[in-house]
Amino acid sequence: MATLGAPPLIIQGGMGAAVSNWLLAKTTALRGQLGVVSGTGIDTVLVRRLQDGDVGGHMRRAIARFPIPAAIADTVLKYFQAAGRPAGVPYRALPLFQAKVTRARQMLTVLANFVEVNLAKEGHDGPIGINLLTKIQLPTLASLYGAMLAGVDYVLMGAGIPREIPGALDRLARHEPAAIKLDVEGLRPGSEVQVEFDPREYWTETPPPLRRPRFLAIVASNLLATVLARKANGRVDGFVIEGPTAGGHNAPPRGGTRLNERAEPIYGARDEVDLSQIRELGLPFWVAGGAGSPEALRESLAAGAAGIQVGTLFAFCEESGLGAEYKREVLASARSGAVDVVTDPRASPTGYPFKVVRWPDGPLADQRRARRCDMGYLRTPYQLEDGRIGFRCAAEPVESYVAKGGAAQDTTGRQCLCNALMANVGHGQVRPEGGVESPILTAGDDLKAIGKFLAGREKYSAQDVIDYLLGVASGPLATAAR
Repeated sequence: MATLGAPPLIIQGGMGAAVSNWLLAKTTALRGQLGVVSGTGIDTVLVRRLQDGDVGGHMRRAIARFPIPAAIADTVLKYFQAAGRPAGVPYRALPLFQAKVTRARQMLTVLANFVEVNLAKEGHDGPIGINLLTKIQLPTLASLYGAMLAGVDYVLMGAGIPREIPGALDRLARHEPAAIKLDVEGLRPGSEVQVEFDPREYWTETPPPLRRPRFLAIVASNLLATVLARKANGRVDGFVIEGPTAGGHNAPPRGGTRLNERAEPIYGARDEVDLSQIRELGLPFWVAGGAGSPEALRESLAAGAAGIQVGTLFAFCEESGLGAEYKREVLASARSGAVDVVTDPRASPTGYPFKVVRWPDGPLADQRRARRCDMGYLRTPYQLEDGRIGFRCAAEPVESYVAKGGAAQDTTGRQCLCNALMANVGHGQVRPEGGVESPILTAGDDLKAIGKFLAGREKYSAQDVIDYLLGVASGPLATAAR
């Protein structure tokens, strides 16, 4: 079994859902940098790709390599449509995760993560990682196991405190049962609910040996990095230090949220990470959030970092999973200076601030999106009076949320990110009321300055991004790098 080499200079950010797809990760890894796939909602992505005809046959090619045969026939027979989904016909949806995850749902999650990582690693020995959100707990263990079956090299996790993940990786590498604590609102004192996964349930023969991947925690504070380095239940192999200018979900400002004139959270000195303290932990770290430039790479290395993590530049390159029309429109707006990125404190039902891209021809951030929760990845578990675990989402119908014990004011401005993120990558659900789910694009604040990098071009590749960051570009890219 191959061993990993030196840490990469560049980590290609793991942007969900399926923006950081297998093709983008593979292209990055072929250049010797860390290509990262997103595991967020990848089970839904897989079955929707199959329903759309599996263009190129990539899903079925990787599915055929899955080492647990029973899952192959079940998934292909149930979801694959050779001619593609007829126009106007909704996707067949997956059942929502419940507190006690069914064996079939677990297996589909294992398979989906295996497929994405397997395709990313196909035909080369460059490093591949997978990014998961700590907040989305129910699929986590099955996702990790599927990625490990495909030989994933790194696991990256943020949006929470992934203290239990290192130990889970140790156990899964030995095909042993693993468990993590489920965060449940209103849980009775002294009670605990766990998400459990036992790999032994799925094998009829001796499973293949697995290598434990390196684990990188994505953090936004010195305190969290210190806690994870010293008190995680297993080995933490490094950190990605993410500032509030990064895309996607941001950590809330420390000390409470105040808003500026654009109704965005105000971040201050308390939200800045002291890299000298991170360096003292003795683990490699990468700087993220506004780090997508050669200058930022040089400055990060000078501060003792192993390199940088870059999302926004990769999100809009040709290989990413973002819809081609959205790339074209946003980059055109960026070249003319008309694109904007707003840190919306209300859009995400998680309660975390979320970066939203706005451009002249794009969907409005306050559009009247129908309130629903039919995918359920971002639901919050809560304990009912009878002790059972229920789920609610601040983006579901208000009356339903309130009936489940939620506060009506928590629903204001919330939008269904699950459906929006699927729309971002061309898998928006068809709705009975007509039309298809609209996207909500996300990017870091540095999207507003991407015009310099474009240097007049309408499109670019992942290789262009890497060349630019490493300072080996020629032509317009070289000018942009200077």
